[in-house]
Amino acid sequence: MGTRWLAIDTATDIASVAVGEPPGTDAGVFVQGPRRHAAEIIVLIDHALEQAGVRLTDLEGIVVGDGPGSFTGLRIGWAAAKGLAQQAGLSLAAVPSLMAAAATVARQLGPVPVAACYDALRGQVYGAVYVFHADAVETRVAPTVTTVAELACLTPPSARPRVVVGDGAMRYRDDVLEWSGAEPIYGRPAEAQAKWEARHGRPLPDPSRPAG
Repeated sequence: MGTRWLAIDTATDIASVAVGEPPGTDAGVFVQGPRRHAAEIIVLIDHALEQAGVRLTDLEGIVVGDGPGSFTGLRIGWAAAKGLAQQAGLSLAAVPSLMAAAATVARQLGPVPVAACYDALRGQVYGAVYVFHADAVETRVAPTVTTVAELACLTPPSARPRVVVGDGAMRYRDDVLEWSGAEPIYGRPAEAQAKWEARHGRPLPDPSRPAG
């Protein structure tokens, strides 16, 4: 039994898949567009496993992001994760998608507040604020659906984020700057992509793009 895990997150319009031994990432792939999630999630998984050089049965388990996010997208991710876990006899774990996004940058910052915001459309975001300690994660603002300005009001002064990650943070950049004073970071899946490209010395291939 290996120590590497397969991670699947389909909470937003980006479906991302990564393989690695936590907290590292050996391979990461993604596709953008919610209508592509169902058709391409298995292709993404196969591609990530291939690039990491492992088989499904070599893994320790599967972790899936459980939102908040798109109901349809989450259902697709859960269906894929459950089916593969049952097929290969792997353990299955769930993590909040916002926490996973915040964790991508928290390792470089230490125990300081990090916020994650996914675009929820209609001027709102799915947002939360966390502090990552060596042996625990402290939730300073629980996941909620609100505007960035309202999220800022919900955040205690001591939990003002040093970094805000996610597509919602990018979309509402001005509000994020007013709240945190820091430039927003996309956060996911850029880290997995960067690690893959650094390891292989070439751009990450898009599995939806025909070879040739």
